[in-house]
Amino acid sequence: MIDRRQFIATALGLSATAVAGPSAAAAAKTYDEAVKSSRAPLQAAPRDRELVRFATLAANSHNTQPWIFSVRGNVIAIAPDLTRRCPAVDPDDHHLFVSLGCAAENLILAASTLGWHADAAVDGDRIVITLEEGPQDTSALAAAIPLRQCTRAAFDGRPAAPETLRRLEDACREPNVAAILMTERAAIAGVTDYVLEGNSAQMHDKAFMRELVSWIRFNEAEAVATMDGLFSPASGNPSLPSWVARPLLKLFFTEGGENKKYREELESSAGVVVLAADRSDKSHWIAVGRACQRFGLQATALGLKYSFINQPVEVAALRQQFGASLGLGERRPDIVMRFGTGPDLPRSLRRPPELVMQS
Repeated sequence: MIDRRQFIATALGLSATAVAGPSAAAAAKTYDEAVKSSRAPLQAAPRDRELVRFATLAANSHNTQPWIFSVRGNVIAIAPDLTRRCPAVDPDDHHLFVSLGCAAENLILAASTLGWHADAAVDGDRIVITLEEGPQDTSALAAAIPLRQCTRAAFDGRPAAPETLRRLEDACREPNVAAILMTERAAIAGVTDYVLEGNSAQMHDKAFMRELVSWIRFNEAEAVATMDGLFSPASGNPSLPSWVARPLLKLFFTEGGENKKYREELESSAGVVVLAADRSDKSHWIAVGRACQRFGLQATALGLKYSFINQPVEVAALRQQFGASLGLGERRPDIVMRFGTGPDLPRSLRRPPELVMQS
């Protein structure tokens, strides 16, 4: 899903393309100013704009931000923006609807901070959130919303304390969604094998690579121009002009080298968690997204980092075999994440609420 593989595509000599036009305000900002603006502390007013701003800080596939928000009184609806779907990596829109669930969870937590109780219901392709006045509840998860990031970097290898693991597992609790948390080295090694096999398959998939590169933002200027996509330094890579990055990386990039990075990242992690819903449909994918977002927020609140390693669920030929290895039977494994203690990296951008809210 979200924070990986920027430079894989550049190694194949492909070029990035813009996918959205900037607002005049966004174009005038530096990268750091844009990050600061999108991740500023939550304000009570204007309520709807602020709730949408915090909702957009959710994890989402390729940072495509595939959502549209509409507000009618105390009802906020989140609908898919199908112009931002990724048919190669996500042909059934699974990740897209997981992303909507992530956004809904952020909005619900932010609303509670402002003194609004939020009741969410799935209505077809939409999530309809009804707000009612209630007590203010400033939770650690809500406070983590502007701080959360997916970190594709090696962690320090330290194990997580039992109480930390309990809180991470509790954060994933969602009706009809199971969480499998693994900390044993043998179990993590088993997941690693599937990640590497999936990564190799994707690197040889031309449609996947073309789609991926369309969301790459090689440097700050490209990222600020669109306010979306995969910003290279956000996953530990340098910010370079695209005409420099492509030939430079083509010289030394190899499939074996990339798989070596993934192996090191997993070996340095404290654990891996897999989320799997009881059924495979949009409402259950949204539920997975809510659990997924709470996991990321809880990890952030505990001072941990995390990242997605979704190759085993993105490559259809591996998905069922991976699920069977986890004892899921016929259930689909939905999301795979690793976690541990690691470094801060530059944060990704988000489009301002004005560009994602319908009038």
